[in-house]
Amino acid sequence: MDKFTLHSEEAALLIIDIQEKMMPVMDHGEQVVAKTISLIKIAEKLEMPIILIEMYPKGLGKTVPAVMEHLQQMPRFEKIYFSACCEPPLTEYLQKLGRRKLIVTGMETHVCVLQTVRSLLELGYQVFLVGDAVSSRTKHNYRNALALMHDMGAVITNAETVFFDLMKKAGTPVFKELSAKYIK
Repeated sequence: MDKFTLHSEEAALLIIDIQEKMMPVMDHGEQVVAKTISLIKIAEKLEMPIILIEMYPKGLGKTVPAVMEHLQQMPRFEKIYFSACCEPPLTEYLQKLGRRKLIVTGMETHVCVLQTVRSLLELGYQVFLVGDAVSSRTKHNYRNALALMHDMGAVITNAETVFFDLMKKAGTPVFKELSAKYIK
């Protein structure tokens, strides 16, 4: 059951390509932003690493301001490949980080998210794909990508399940603070 269980000391949050020029064409893009912000706040409170990835920011713009305003100091990686794992700085950073479970959010589900998740799985990482924090332009592409990643071995989950799995226990001060602010 370890494959399906999150512990904050083993996990990191990976945010893929939530960028300015992509937002207007994404199905449920605002939901992806909101869920990603919640996950950022949870990761910060639990002292989990957060990694930001941007696909060719000169062409697609930077990460949307709504997400960036919630990020403090975190590693940021630019890429031109659809899979972020084709860029050595990211794979080297992940290796040094030593976290084997990656919680993934981002855009587009059927392109960069899919290819990055496939590469991460191939490299031996356990991937928790947050289904309500990823998006594509069409529902068909989104659903197809979720099915493919599930078949590859990714755990398809949602932001609320990630939260409760990381918390483990109700009633703690951290649980009360985070659940009141970020779980809706």
